[in-house]
Amino acid sequence: MSDRREERDDDRRRARHAHPDSGGPGSGGRGSGGRWSRSSTSRSSTARTPAENAQLALLLEVAGTPKPGNVDRERDLEDLRFEHFLAGAIGAGDGLRRAERGGTVGIAFERAVAGMSRQSGGNTQFGCLLLLTPLVSAAASGDLTSAGVERIVERTTAEDAVRFYRAFEHVDVSVAEPPADADDLDVRRGAAAEPALRDRDLTLADVMALSAEPPSGDTADVDSGEDIETGRDSGDRIPDGNAIEWTTGFERTFEAAESIRIDEGPIGDRAARAFLRILADRPDTLVATTHGSDVARVVSRRAAAIGDDLHAAEALAEAFRDERINPGTTADLTAAALFVALERGLCV
Repeated sequence: MSDRREERDDDRRRARHAHPDSGGPGSGGRGSGGRWSRSSTSRSSTARTPAENAQLALLLEVAGTPKPGNVDRERDLEDLRFEHFLAGAIGAGDGLRRAERGGTVGIAFERAVAGMSRQSGGNTQFGCLLLLTPLVSAAASGDLTSAGVERIVERTTAEDAVRFYRAFEHVDVSVAEPPADADDLDVRRGAAAEPALRDRDLTLADVMALSAEPPSGDTADVDSGEDIETGRDSGDRIPDGNAIEWTTGFERTFEAAESIRIDEGPIGDRAARAFLRILADRPDTLVATTHGSDVARVVSRRAAAIGDDLHAAEALAEAFRDERINPGTTADLTAAALFVALERGLCV
């Protein structure tokens, strides 16, 4: 009985997306500076539900090429292949549909990660799902705006934080070492961190705020004057890019979504150009975690040097693969931006 009810709910959501005047999540929203209209989009692009658009965004992100250092339809990594990402996108569907139906962000996210993990490659889209889950909730509520997603974030609870930590038990995730005084909040502890989270009554929004703040005196600027020639790392910590999105109303996500929406050409090319712009704008968290902050800043400069030139990006992609440079957080933001662009009328 519940399955039939969920099918009817999905049909209603598709109907709302298919008719922009119905006032559903597909009817538009307010970005940073203006109203959005879906009246010029085709019926086929607006008939998908938010969860379906989220899965499509995951597929479009990995299909976009070249995205230097990351898996795409033309490049695999040593331990991750294109098909792993396809399987991860399909597997995440149950959790994304839970978010669409109004489920709590923490439970929806953990379910999405658990489904994503059902392939042999390991962690393919953990960070993508961390961004997509609240965005899907906001879209399903009819308010896919910075303010709308902020309201979703503000409603998170300690239980959501516990579920977020449990998600780390499904796949291995590269994370930075926690501050010396926060060992009990190390995300790698998974469910074992539950007592600390509940004792401090930390919501998922609180956890993201802690991750978004680098230690005093640190900076995430691309041009920081570090001594690259000596090979020494300045020690400055690059703050978690995904956590920053959670604490700033997904500002970069919405900006990148607009750049994709107004760009021209195949969506795979648009995604690749958006990826390059995001990487050039700010050092990548995963690169900083695996190679150090100084290398992450140099990687951003190298991306900035080629601009939107996809031909030059092909050579950079080969170089980053040889150097084992993997800007995974940049890919997370690209997937989130593709989702917002799809919800706001990007036609596939």
